Amino acid sequence: MIFPQHEIVIIPVFNLSVRRSIQEQLKLSLLSFDPPAFLYQEYRDTSKQQEIEQRRQRENLSPGVKAGSVVAGSGVISPPVLQLQLRNSAQSLSLWQNLEAVQASGLLTQLPHKEIIMQEAMFELVTSEASYYKSLEILETHFLRNPVLINTLSQSDMHFLFSNIEEVMKASERFLMDLEHRIEESILISDVCDIVCYHAVEHFSVFIKYVINQVYQEKNYRQGNQAFREAMAALENHPRVRGLSFTSFLILPFQRITRLKLLVQNILKKAEENTDREANAIKAHQQLEQIVKECNEGVRKMSRTEELISIEKTLEFKSKSVPIISHSRWLLKKGEVQLMAGPKSTRTMRSRKLYQPVYLFLFNNLLLVTKRSGDKFQVLDSCTRAMLRTEDLEDQGQLLASVFNLRLLENQEERPVSYMLKTSSMSDKLRWMCALTPNRRTRFMSTSAHQPDSPQVQCIQSYSSQEPDELSTEMADILNLLERTDDGWMMGERLHDGERGWFPSRIVEEIQSKEVRAQNLREAFRIQQAHESGAGQTGGRSGLRTRNRNMLIF
Repeated sequence: MIFPQHEIVIIPVFNLSVRRSIQEQLKLSLLSFDPPAFLYQEYRDTSKQQEIEQRRQRENLSPGVKAGSVVAGSGVISPPVLQLQLRNSAQSLSLWQNLEAVQASGLLTQLPHKEIIMQEAMFELVTSEASYYKSLEILETHFLRNPVLINTLSQSDMHFLFSNIEEVMKASERFLMDLEHRIEESILISDVCDIVCYHAVEHFSVFIKYVINQVYQEKNYRQGNQAFREAMAALENHPRVRGLSFTSFLILPFQRITRLKLLVQNILKKAEENTDREANAIKAHQQLEQIVKECNEGVRKMSRTEELISIEKTLEFKSKSVPIISHSRWLLKKGEVQLMAGPKSTRTMRSRKLYQPVYLFLFNNLLLVTKRSGDKFQVLDSCTRAMLRTEDLEDQGQLLASVFNLRLLENQEERPVSYMLKTSSMSDKLRWMCALTPNRRTRFMSTSAHQPDSPQVQCIQSYSSQEPDELSTEMADILNLLERTDDGWMMGERLHDGERGWFPSRIVEEIQSKEVRAQNLREAFRIQQAHESGAGQTGGRSGLRTRNRNMLIF
């Protein structure tokens, strides 16, 4: 197997016995993930917690101290992230600099701290892949090959449930073997991104098929019979899975491909400009981002079509019917709001009939104003999204709180109409206004504008979106803050992929340090520049957009 030429680093020459010791220790560090080492789910969460702790430590450094300073009494130049002890955890991740062979080599006193950071970044990619493969093995041997579980499902149901997981495992095995071979070549890792790029092009398409099939996996899992549920409960209670659910193993491939992209991105941030390492990291990142994009688009296409079919079945048009199902249409937001029913007179307000409920379906290119009638929705009005305008209204007491005007410049009857709408909270009003009028300016500037001191937050826990306008986040994500409400909601733009959406403020910490915020923006800008300069130089799968905004368009 031939990889692109990688950067050659000259290191001290060791005698044969020392070299064998190095190879044995490095290989053991990768392959011996027995208890109490990590399964990938644990490894990923611990790594993300470490990123959070790193940011906290960077923010707490005194003004005259920089990351990467000399540790007192050690004589080792090392960044703070490498010295972190995770809070409330007796376990820590395997570090390159903690390997006995590395410490015995004397390299830690010879290498600049930037190179030590780079070695750790590349080593994490390899060790996390080994942990991921260990979890995949449990999915296969503990669940897929379990005879009791097999007997509870038909052959087709088993296929739908596990999809092409065996192909995914083979791809990971090949990938891990090549990474191990690179590690064994030298105690000082030359590069890993050339290997990532090769496998992304040649073997990682299996991820796309697996991720797209997750819609069917979830259905089959939920519809399992009683015997299946009992067998699954017994398997989940086995000590081997360490209290983790079956579904946490099932979603591993998509989590891994997205995490792998971030690990490569981390290497790219640390690579010196105009080096082979930087060039390989750019190529690898482009290939991985394209795979993630195809995974996302495949899942979205399937889920959006099913959602449109489901919605259309509930709609009743009184007059002009509007075709709902379209490949270019998807749901952005839906929900009940209160419509002012009559004039704002004292009598109307006293009769408590000032508002009547209406239900809005907002698509990326269409708004439906409906009235709920049992399980059906009677369509009262419609308008293309481009012809919508909103106007904020000041609160005037409880009855007129959280109110805004919605103008349809040209409705289904080809005439202008205005609705005064009341929402359940201030945050709900702001979310509706942002969704209804996509060109509405947000309070803060977008990341793409590269403001030097834009407000930023970091996620301290994961969040799964509950509504179409919300953003699913992972622990340690950094987001540029675009909007916030007084009742606990924020809208942000994730730095590493440009995705936008709402999330609860309780899941994030605001980044107070101006220097940390500036560094985050510089790194995001460097990634964007790298893609702009490299996109035209790579062909095939890497025809890539620099900003991915398919999820939400504001």
